[in-house]
Amino acid sequence: MKKKTFYWSPCLTEVGTVKSTINSAIALAKLTNEYDVKIINVFGEWSRYKEYLRANNVEVVDLTFNFYKLLPKTGFIKSRFSYIIICIIVFFPFLNLMKNQKSSIVIAHLITSLPILIFKLFKLDSKLILRISGMPKLNFLRKFFWKLCSKDIIATTCPSLELKEKIKKMKLFDSNKIFYLPDAVLNIKEFRKELKNTHQDKRFATEKRVKFLACGRLTRQKNFKYLINEFIKFTKNFENFSLFILGDGEEYSELDKLIKNNNMETKIFLLGRVNNVFSYMKNADALILSSKWEEMGFVLIEAAISNLYIISSNCPNGPTEFLNDGKNGIIYESNKTNALHDSLVSFQKKDPQIKFKDKLEIKKNSIKYTMFKHKKVLIELLSNIKLTN
Repeated sequence: MKKKTFYWSPCLTEVGTVKSTINSAIALAKLTNEYDVKIINVFGEWSRYKEYLRANNVEVVDLTFNFYKLLPKTGFIKSRFSYIIICIIVFFPFLNLMKNQKSSIVIAHLITSLPILIFKLFKLDSKLILRISGMPKLNFLRKFFWKLCSKDIIATTCPSLELKEKIKKMKLFDSNKIFYLPDAVLNIKEFRKELKNTHQDKRFATEKRVKFLACGRLTRQKNFKYLINEFIKFTKNFENFSLFILGDGEEYSELDKLIKNNNMETKIFLLGRVNNVFSYMKNADALILSSKWEEMGFVLIEAAISNLYIISSNCPNGPTEFLNDGKNGIIYESNKTNALHDSLVSFQKKDPQIKFKDKLEIKKNSIKYTMFKHKKVLIELLSNIKLTN
């Protein structure tokens, strides 16, 4: 009989966790015959993926009615308000779902406080795995809550070794129950398919200068204002370079104004969100990650598999680890004036053979983040969990 595994990952916006949840669920369902995999559709956030998931042996379980479009999704206060509404509406439906399950596993990715609380308050014939994708902001209340409920969490997983060690030092969970589980970022079959797609923005396709690429939502976290200012300084002495930024978000107008005020419209381009990032990566020269914080960073892994050279900030908790402490790429001090500028100068001067070697080494690292590798580590973890109380 197949083991029931539920994914709890209620997401308000299209974050990286959506991709990792989908790939993890499909890897477990399709690459093995041992697991009956379901994603809990908490408030309609997974409705648009139903057909794709079912085609890949993953069932979508509707928990409540679809109120996804009614919820505010951006801004700290508005998103917290949405979390409270979600928790109030779905508390009893989720409890009832779990009460009707025998010997199942729940892997909780986002808005994890609700499943943690339910597993603490009620004796359930299921096991809870906590997925920590980013360094949590721990106030006193959250620390107390996690410490109080830690015995009801069978395992805690982290996407990077750096994060795993930081979580261990907090001493909130049993150190023997904290595991390193790389995200399922790469679907190799889809990657090969997308590489054949040649659709690109005309400005990118016709660009003859050296092309730097940056990707991500236009938010404070990604630090694109810093990136643009550093690139402007760099181009004063090095003219044969251009910068293309893929993504949309609330900072678009501010960034666009910054570019125009510095007369950089012919060198810096905001291309908006694109459907296939690999068609750009395969024709760029280097990826720049300027984030203030970032876990392993899906874009780093996608860039590595696409043979891109990587220049990254040393933000927590993963880029430095992925680039082998800067041995196979360029790491600079996050958000420090002139740090990125100096790194771009270093890139420009670096020997092509060394660049090739660096790209080869990080491409090897990217293989750890395939669905196949993720499945192997996850199955090993799940096989050690006793499902009976």
